[in-house]
Amino acid sequence: MYDKILVTLDGTGSDRAIIEHVKPLAKLARSRLVLLHVADGWAARTYGADAVSPEITEDTAYLAQVKAEFEAAGISAESELAYGDPATEIVRWVEQKGCDLVAMSTHGHRFLEDIFRGTTASKVQHRIGVPVLLLRAK
Repeated sequence: MYDKILVTLDGTGSDRAIIEHVKPLAKLARSRLVLLHVADGWAARTYGADAVSPEITEDTAYLAQVKAEFEAAGISAESELAYGDPATEIVRWVEQKGCDLVAMSTHGHRFLEDIFRGTTASKVQHRIGVPVLLLRAK
């Protein structure tokens, strides 16, 4: 059912919610995971894959750590780092590489910010045609 699950990570504590939720789901469905983080700092937005910054170094290490956690649990995982606007890059990834499910943590509502800017989760959810699992972080 879910052969390939895209798990989006923002590098904050809210990731724990989706990581812990996806583990049993991936085991049950025998899914392979793709862990995607979008670096969105100045260097990442300006230089893309050529960016060199402490943010990129930290993001790469974080993805490797989460990947190792899934693999230690017996779950096939790979990781990818994208650069730019998170919603745009997640949608682009889904359109170009495809998956059966997108799994994301949300930060909850910030009301005014959500009204004026929208959230990454909301933007992604309305622009792709695959199911999106949204889990609110505690």
